[in-house]
Amino acid sequence: MAHERITRDDLEAELRATVVGTEGPVAERRSLFLAGAVVVVASVVTVAWLVGRRAGQRRSTVVEVRRI
Repeated sequence: MAHERITRDDLEAELRATVVGTEGPVAERRSLFLAGAVVVVASVVTVAWLVGRRAGQRRSTVVEVRRI
């Protein structure tokens, strides 16, 4: 068996081929992923606000002031 040494150029070429090969699909899906992330974050914030608002209404004390 012949053992060829792996050179720096070989590693660099293979790495560039790997990175460039995956950049296309990732770039295409990036806007879809961002839109989904925005929807999820907005939903979580809205639900947290509604739950906090309801909890605040249940725990708030009603003080009645009467004039004597």
